[in-house]
Amino acid sequence: MVALALGAASWGLLGLLDGNLIRTAQTDAERQAIATAGLAAEGRLDPVLAPDRGTDFLQVVDAQGRVLAASPNLAGRPALSTHRSGTPGTVRGTWNGSPVREEHRQRVVQVTTPTAQGLVTVYAGTSLREADAADETITAALAITVPLLVLTVAVVTWRVTGWVLRPVEAIRAEVAEISDRDLHRRVPVPNSQDEVARLAVTMNTTLDRLESAGIRQRQFIADASLELRSPITVLRTQLEVAQAHPDPALWGELVSGALEDTVRLQDLASDLLLLARLDAAEPPPTAAVDLTEVVREAARSRRQDRISVHMEIAPEVTVRGSTLWLARLVTNLLDNAQRHADHRVLLSLRIDEAHNTAVLEVGDDGPGIPVTDRERVFERFTRLDDARSRHQGGTVSAWPSPVTSPPTWAARSASRTRERAPDSWPDFRWTRPGARTVRGAPPEQGHGQA
Repeated sequence: MVALALGAASWGLLGLLDGNLIRTAQTDAERQAIATAGLAAEGRLDPVLAPDRGTDFLQVVDAQGRVLAASPNLAGRPALSTHRSGTPGTVRGTWNGSPVREEHRQRVVQVTTPTAQGLVTVYAGTSLREADAADETITAALAITVPLLVLTVAVVTWRVTGWVLRPVEAIRAEVAEISDRDLHRRVPVPNSQDEVARLAVTMNTTLDRLESAGIRQRQFIADASLELRSPITVLRTQLEVAQAHPDPALWGELVSGALEDTVRLQDLASDLLLLARLDAAEPPPTAAVDLTEVVREAARSRRQDRISVHMEIAPEVTVRGSTLWLARLVTNLLDNAQRHADHRVLLSLRIDEAHNTAVLEVGDDGPGIPVTDRERVFERFTRLDDARSRHQGGTVSAWPSPVTSPPTWAARSASRTRERAPDSWPDFRWTRPGARTVRGAPPEQGHGQA
């Protein structure tokens, strides 16, 4: 493109120069041709014509082609042209040098005018040797200058482009070397504060997200393996005992224990599948769910439990979500509360009229969770080495669920807190916007224990 542009500019410059020189020569020749035609019309034409400055030759020819007058350099020569104009007028043109025996071009002005003897034609011409010389000089100069200029532009463009793209190449090379085992590496960010720098920042942000995802995945695998190892170990021990002591009297107890551990494994696998679905960032369910019935059913199944569940449930509370996930939410909260309660658990469902939200609260009279851990308990697979877990051998396992995992549907579509007032039970509070209930209906009260 640069070569084409320079070539077009060169030809344009050459044409402008040539045109200007031709117009200057034509002006001088036309002025003397008109003056000579006037003398011929007046009958005062001298047979030998003296060209003025700017004119190289003159010749006057009548209608029959006879030369009536000429400049000394054309003396004795025939008419310059065999063409005769039948009407008065002026004709301008450029001839090659052969009619006047010149090697350069000639700019000729032909003026035809009437006289007493008839029409006569005056030829006045100027050599374009200066224009030809200038054209040759400029053409030679351009033939050398344009290629050098094109080469210079190409070299400068190549160097500048290489300098500009050097940060891009550094980014590309770094990204090409990053594998799944070294996601901690980052691409260099130039100080140019331009598009390349913004590209590097965006690339590093993407690498940050990839590294975080890898860390979460590895942590998830490690935590899931830890949770699965315990029931698998217990199940294996029971099977080994059954194999070592083939006593039919023990089979019933062993089978019951193995079945219990198998159910636990099944529940853990279901939880892992649920977490995988939640991490897929699928849109949350929006079906209408009778939250009152979900809460009531979760409490009803605990009537024979050692720790009683005291209920205060507002009737016909409806929210949008997933029945399965909401049931898992209530179940996990009640499991946690019963595991750490001293005597009883409080389960409350009400409507916050001011904010049009459903409020689910689960509390217990246990020792509570330290303030420093009240946010950490919502993380997946969190274990607290606390006396609160005295019924479970010294650890608290917050198995992943819609309430214990911030990225899950419950956290995305609602809010949850873990709080404890100085004079009250510790409790979990979960709120969901857009709740509806029957106006004027009294809350249902009772105990989950028969």
